[in-house]
Parts: sequence; structure tokens; C-alpha cells
Amino acid sequence: MAKVNLDVQLLEVSQNAIALIYAACRQCYSEKFAGDFFMDEGADLKKQEEFVKKIVASGHQSPLEHVKFSFAIQGVSRALTHQLVRHRLASYSQQSQRYVKEKDFDYIIPPSIEGNPEAKKEFESLMAAIQQSYTKLSQYLGQDNLSGETANQDARFALPQAAETKIVVTMNCRELLHFFAHRCCARAQWEIRALADRMLSICLEKLPAVFAEAGAKCEALGYCPEGEKFCCGKYPPK
Repeated sequence: MAKVNLDVQLLEVSQNAIALIYAACRQCYSEKFAGDFFMDEGADLKKQEEFVKKIVASGHQSPLEHVKFSFAIQGVSRALTHQLVRHRLASYSQQSQRYVKEKDFDYIIPPSIEGNPEAKKEFESLMAAIQQSYTKLSQYLGQDNLSGETANQDARFALPQAAETKIVVTMNCRELLHFFAHRCCARAQWEIRALADRMLSICLEKLPAVFAEAGAKCEALGYCPEGEKFCCGKYPPK
């Protein structure tokens, strides 16, 4: 058992992303066939990038759905992934506690607990106690001649939300912009905000024409939509 840290790796991004968004958008307004001008060898990539920037700024975001990013994520808690999967326009493949036995599970410690010696001691003691109980439950269920899969699926009821998990996430650019708008906000829970910030840095590096202005809602609005009570002060409340 050990405390673990966030790790995000890009598995794949759609090839020829700018050309793909450009062709999809042009198809909306052109009598020509997108298949004829997609990947045109004579195309000016710089002009296409500028075109895509204007599309993003205009709010015409449906062409962005044709480009996707896939991430491998580890060092996050089950508490985080419960929030993450609420973004429904995405694909998820998460490590199963039913098929993967948590014989020595790692965990995430919230900063507020990490910074308080007494709280940290209590938290780590609790994690150790849960691990011990989980192991005993698995053994008891095994004595009842339940298969490993069945024993795991019932013993996992004792596992905490702090337990570390691994997940593969795929989102298209439009959903990523929505995800960043909500989860890069100071109001977002600290762990998912850290994940969103890491994902945004990767997206910005790979596709700046789309993500140059991405981030918390206030960045695009120029004001805080959360109201005075929840405003962090970066922008004035509406």
C-alpha cells in the first residue's frame, strides 16, 4: 500500500486534426465534396489553422467532434472517476475491482489530510485497516468455494473511494472544451481539477488552434458565472 500521484499519458490523437476539422466545416458551406479537398497537397496549413481558430471563436463547434484524444490515466481515486464519468459524451475503460484483486491497493491522500499530521496518521491507519478487512473478506468468501471473480466483486464493497484506479478516456474536442470549462474552474474538486489541467496542457501542445483559449468558464466569458458567494476573485461575478 502506498500513496500514489497523478499520471496522464496521451495514447492517441486523431491524425491530420486541423485538415479534418477544416474539411468538416467547409463541407457545411461548400458545394464541393469534402473528400476532394481533405488532405489536399497544395493546402496551406497555416490558413487552415487560422480558419479553425475562427470556427472555435465563433462557437460553431460541431466540426470539432470529428477529432478525438485518448488518454491513459493512473494515480487517481475512485472518487475522481465517479465525477469523471458524469461527462457522458466520452468513452471510458476502467480497471475493474471485480476482475483485478486489490491485494495491496494504493490510495490518494487529499492535500488537506496530507498537511495535517494527525489527520494523515488517522487516514493511513484507516487505509491499512480496510486492506486487512478486504483481505479477510476475500479469504472468507474463498472458503465458501466462491470463485476469485465472485469473491472480488463482493469483497470490493469494503474498499474506499480513496483507492487508486486506472482508466482510459477518449473525448472529442468539443467535449474536451466543455470538460475544461467546468473542471479547470477553481470551484471544481482539487483532484479532478489537477487532471483537467494536465489534460489541457497536452491538448494545448498538440492542437493549439482549438485549445489556445480553453480553460475555466470565466476565461471565455470574462466574468464569473458562479455568483458572488462562490467567485474565486479571478474575474468579477456576473
